[in-house]
Amino acid sequence: MSEPETPPTSGHDPDKDVLLDARRIRGIAHPLRVRILDLLRRGGPATATGLAERLGQSSGATSYHLRQLATYGFVVEDPDRGTARERWWKAVHRSTVLNDSSQVDPADAETYLHAVVDATADRGHRFVNELYALPEEWRGAFTLNNVSLRLTPEESLRLIEEVTAVLDRYRHFDAPDAPAGAEHVATTFNLLPLAGDAR
Repeated sequence: MSEPETPPTSGHDPDKDVLLDARRIRGIAHPLRVRILDLLRRGGPATATGLAERLGQSSGATSYHLRQLATYGFVVEDPDRGTARERWWKAVHRSTVLNDSSQVDPADAETYLHAVVDATADRGHRFVNELYALPEEWRGAFTLNNVSLRLTPEESLRLIEEVTAVLDRYRHFDAPDAPAGAEHVATTFNLLPLAGDAR
């Protein structure tokens, strides 16, 4: 995530991506908010009730968290849908960017990052569970890679920029712009320093 994701530093478009700062991270540092925002980005506008059904939550809980997300500028009401009794919400940005964890409260960053990691793991488990229910052409069109590298911080940043540039070439943000036969795919790219691990 679209994501549940913390995209790399390059490829950030301030009109389409929200950069987390000390204030904004407080608005997203909750597991349910990360999941709600991911669903709105992937599935488009939804109501609190619709999100509650998909997430196994009460509509009161999703309604509360939608209002919190709105307070911090992550979602807005969709003016083209809904009534006074049924409010529809949509995501404001295509992704959430945390460039520098030193610029935000460590507890907020940890809560947010744990929520992103958990949502990513949940998505991976769903994929494995549903793999053989996918159309045949999609069953071979995936990869799960785990590569260990020895890099300097500068090399790490360069690799992040290069991978992000490749991903940006494949981003189709509006369904009409996507090629025929295109489906949502989750691309998760993590570059995690493991300084404390055995070498």
